[in-house]
Amino acid sequence: MLSYFATVPAWATVVLIALASACACAAILWMLLRTGLAWRLATDVPNDRSLHNAPTPRVGGWGVVPVAVAAILLLAPGLWFLALGTAFLAAVSQIDDRRGLPARVRFAAHVVAVVGLVAVFPASAPWWALVVLAFLMLWLVNLYNFMDGADGLAGGMALLGFAGYAVAAVVSSRPSPELAVSTIAVSGAALGFLLFNFHPARIFLGDAGSISLGFLAGAFGYWGWRGGVWPVWFPAMVFAPFIADASVTLARRLLRGERFWQPHREHYYQRMVRCGIGHTKTALVWYVVMATGIMLALFALGRGAVFQGCLVAAWIAVLFLAGVVVDMRWRHFQSILSDK
Repeated sequence: MLSYFATVPAWATVVLIALASACACAAILWMLLRTGLAWRLATDVPNDRSLHNAPTPRVGGWGVVPVAVAAILLLAPGLWFLALGTAFLAAVSQIDDRRGLPARVRFAAHVVAVVGLVAVFPASAPWWALVVLAFLMLWLVNLYNFMDGADGLAGGMALLGFAGYAVAAVVSSRPSPELAVSTIAVSGAALGFLLFNFHPARIFLGDAGSISLGFLAGAFGYWGWRGGVWPVWFPAMVFAPFIADASVTLARRLLRGERFWQPHREHYYQRMVRCGIGHTKTALVWYVVMATGIMLALFALGRGAVFQGCLVAAWIAVLFLAGVVVDMRWRHFQSILSDK
């Protein structure tokens, strides 16, 4: 299949794949809504973590995952394990969406997918480095689920993040057509989902969608690093806003001795929505921040290690300052409420 696309200019190929994936995902989700099947498959009932008030179908994974898996198998068969791992996690997570599964069962499935990838396709690195990367991928799988709580947020992050992967796979000094076509297909599928997820959201990803996208974000990142397409910091910088929000929030809850696995509304994006910024503006701010980080990461590719290290450190500082601003606004909002 890639030999056919080789006859088409690279960027035209990328655009065609993205549009086809977006249309396919949107068509699946439209059908689920139109027939009412979306409500029967899985419905999100508002809880302590929710920012919405009405029950909403959480079937975004039913559109994103089949398109992503089919695209990988069709366009980049060498990445078959990524497709297999995605389908496996989506199946387990769909059971969780409908009936609920113990945390240990869900986590065991995540471990099987991530450790399987590293074991079947090990990189030329010390064993301890692979263990660290596997742990980071497990965290990415779960944090993507934590961040699927505001209209348009997780879908937009997937659209931008996987598109960033695709651009890097084309412009890298060691380009990877397989990575380029597969990641842009996932980005296109995210666009199709976003048509129904942007405020006011008619569909959420659900665990079947968010867990699968988290796995793909980590797995593609690992695959690109393993193949020399990008350095190890690149995937982390692409998804840095997600990683920073979820990691800082988790650390805070652990330091306070709270049960971090319980539903809550303490993420930065949740605070932004709750203090009056709203779903639309919150999503747009996050889009700008993530797009800026991706462009900086792409700019740093191929440059010296010192320059790359300084840029990553500077971007971490920027995200830290952005978090401080959100915290300040949140405290001001809380003080206004307490005075009433």
